[in-house]
This record gives sequence, structure tokens and C-alpha cells, in this order.
Amino acid sequence: MWRYRELMPLFAEETPVTLGEGFTPLVQARTLGSRIGLDHLFIKDESLNPTNSFKARGQSAAITRAKGLGATTVSVPSAGNAGNAMAAYASRAGLRAEVFLPRDVKTPFVRECQLYGAGVTLVDGLITDAARVAAERGRPLGWYDVSTLKEPYRVEGKKTMGYELAEQMDWRYPDWIVYPTGGGTGLVGMWKAFDELEQIGWIRPQRRPRMVSVQAAGCAPIVRAFEDGTENATMWEGTSTVADGLRVPRAIGDFLMLRAIRASGGTAVAVSDDEMVDGMAEIGSTEGVSAAPEGGAALAAIRRLVSAGTIGRSDAVVLFNTGGALKYLDLIATAGL
Repeated sequence: MWRYRELMPLFAEETPVTLGEGFTPLVQARTLGSRIGLDHLFIKDESLNPTNSFKARGQSAAITRAKGLGATTVSVPSAGNAGNAMAAYASRAGLRAEVFLPRDVKTPFVRECQLYGAGVTLVDGLITDAARVAAERGRPLGWYDVSTLKEPYRVEGKKTMGYELAEQMDWRYPDWIVYPTGGGTGLVGMWKAFDELEQIGWIRPQRRPRMVSVQAAGCAPIVRAFEDGTENATMWEGTSTVADGLRVPRAIGDFLMLRAIRASGGTAVAVSDDEMVDGMAEIGSTEGVSAAPEGGAALAAIRRLVSAGTIGRSDAVVLFNTGGALKYLDLIATAGL
């Protein structure tokens, strides 16, 4: 990721806090593509990042900046993967880490935070409740808060997915990027990257990828706002989904996501939990890629858009698999796959 350090928030004399994140594979999924009617389907496999998800990118950038600014304790509310990544990078940087998770989060997320020496607080409710408790606890103590889009550096790490994608596709954009979105920092970051690539002349201004936000049917505030034509998303009540990363009933960057989706000519799609789990299994069994439910959700959305004729057979489509299956193996067992 730090191959792009000149475009990152890093001073010349500083050393990034890194565990080797970034430049993940772009896998051409020929077998899976032929199944669903696409000649050019690719999987950007973020599961191969440290701590098994794309969250490593944002936390590498955030903890680098926090250390540079003299922070001693960092805190984050998380649905799971961001907490794991923050704990790992804080450990690498020699900082104390405090992670606030929903009480019903899957056990592997809790144990991995503890593995890296982080303090873990379980909170009744969702990530929004965890964020409230984290702020109440940490603000009086001066903890450095690395919450999604409340600090400006996680998006700088996430934008490198856009740089990499352009580089791996020989400095051309795909026609579609299909991205599972909870907090949405990755989608916002990539849109920022495309703007920067064009400004510095690495890519000539052209039609950018159509951005597709994929959410769970049981928690789809961005999909609802997109369909309603509003600039902001209202709180989603009754949140329910097996995909921890999509359990975000209200995202701080909702308006940024909606702007990018609309400016790109993209769309937003909600899929069921059953479709997600089926998608996990199909990605694994056809392409050998370890996919989290979020990756399975992206596949379900692509299938639906191809079936509707929205995505054409010759379109270049990139499915973002934002994390791996290892923390979700209970879903595979429950589904009997």
C-alpha cells in the first residue's frame, strides 16, 4: 500500500506503521463469470490483507498518523474487522488499543482483538451504540478516536484500492465496481482516488466505473436513500444480518456514498442473508477465493444486475471481496455447505 506514499499523509522523515497490507490480487474469475453471463469478471481479493480484511489499509494509515501526532491510546467502535485491524496496528506501533464491539459480535472478532493485546468492551446494541459508549469513555481520557470518517486518515488508506485497481488494469477503469458497504469508507476512498489519478495525469479524465453499493436486506439505509432520491440516509430500524460488516444502521458518510453512486451512474442493491451465504460458497467452490458474507453479497448483486440487463455480458466488472471466510465458518456449518 505504501508504494503510493507520496500521495499518502506521511511526512518525509516518517516511517509508516505497516504489516505488509495492500496490493492484493485481482483475480480473473472466468469460471464464475461464465456461470453468471460475464466475459470479464474480476475479484479484488482483500481477504489477503493482514487480519483478513480491507480494514488493514485504513488502520495502517490511521495508526501511522496517530503515532506521528503523539497518541498513546487509540480507540474504535467496530462491527468486527476494523477492531481487529486497529488492535494489530496499534500493537505494531506500541500504542494501547481499546475496541468497542456489539455484545453479539462473533467470538473470533473478540478473540483476535485480545490476541493483539487490546482492551475489549462489549456493548448492548449495534455499532452505533458502540460508538456512543466509546466516545463517552474515551473523550475525557484523551483517547485518539479512529472511528470511520470521524478522523480523516482511514479513507486515505482505503483510497489505495482505487490506485491498485487502476494499476492492475493497465491504467484503465473497469465498467463496474460492486462494493459491499457498511460505513462506506472504501467506496468513498476509491472515488477520491479516481479524482486524484486524473488530476495528477496518471489516467486521462474519462467515464469512471459505475459504483454499486451492496447492502443487506435487513440493513439497507443507503439502498433506501438511493431509491428515495434523498441526499442522506435515515436510521435503519430493526437491523438484522449475518454480515457483521453490513450491520451499520446509519453511516456518517452516507451523503458522500450517495454522491459517488449517482455521479458514476451506478446503483444500490440489497440482498438477503441466504444469498450472501450461497455467494460465499459459490466464490469458494468455483474460484478458490475465501469470501466473507460481504463478498457473497456482492456476487448476489452482480447476478441480479446481469439478469436485469443492467450489466452487459462484455462489461468489465470488479467484485470486491472485502474480507475472508475464516471468521464466518459457523455460517458455512449452519448452511450445511
